[in-house]
Amino acid sequence: MTTNPHPTDITLHKASHRLDIAFDTGETFALPAEYLRVHSPSAEVQGHHPSQKALVAGKRHVNIAGIEPVGNYAVLLRFDDGHASGIFSWVTLHTLGRAFDANWRDYLAALDAAGLSRDP
Repeated sequence: MTTNPHPTDITLHKASHRLDIAFDTGETFALPAEYLRVHSPSAEVQGHHPSQKALVAGKRHVNIAGIEPVGNYAVLLRFDDGHASGIFSWVTLHTLGRAFDANWRDYLAALDAAGLSRDP
């Protein structure tokens, strides 16, 4: 695996609420907007310590309203629910892509345990 994966293609599919991203590692990921929103690297979601990570519910229908480049290392994803403070580095997007199955399973289990829903 490349130490610092770099995207070769990023495509936003607004109709299907999905961000497709291909990396120079040869890997491609189709990441749902909801997944990216609830795993945003922002302090609002991640907190300032792992114990402060927020469980974000009710985002089943969230979409990405826009993508803005941040230097040569990241993008800012603007979500249609107003969230726009998480800068997704290439490494973060690559990590989220590789860990999608486990992260999604853990997220759904956490929602269930907390009595929360993906629905608004």
